[in-house]
Amino acid sequence: MTPVIKILPEKKLVGMRAKMSLKDNTTRELWKSFMPQRKRIANAFGTDRFSLQIYPESYFKAFNPVAEFEKWAAVEVTDFNTVPEGMATFTLPGGTYAVFYYKGNPANGPEVFRYIFMDWMPASGYTVDNRPHFEVLGERYQNGSDTSEEEIWVPVIAL
Repeated sequence: MTPVIKILPEKKLVGMRAKMSLKDNTTRELWKSFMPQRKRIANAFGTDRFSLQIYPESYFKAFNPVAEFEKWAAVEVTDFNTVPEGMATFTLPGGTYAVFYYKGNPANGPEVFRYIFMDWMPASGYTVDNRPHFEVLGERYQNGSDTSEEEIWVPVIAL
């Protein structure tokens, strides 16, 4: 799985967020809350969904499965003029990303991320940048399916 290096422009997102850790992962509950409500976002731009993680600056220095981070279930919007009650806004900063195109069961995520951070990253000439990480879940994303497709966006800076 070889990534494409892309420059992302700033994006505006609206969605729901939760604090969690890998040990106490409540991603499923977050998305179950968000999906029925997303149709209330009148100014959505496109149909892609963003599964976004905001990690503390020290998160990648030493692995700790109980370290907390903020997770978002969101969609891109044209502006922040109308935000449904119970949702929040987030401005995703632009920058350089390594974009991995993954086809397979989303349940294999730990194996995919192990490859990205333990195999690809050390040999890439890049290091992780302190910006949000996210997955773009497009029309071909199917939770629990071996034919699911998604994009994994990892913020990077050249060494």
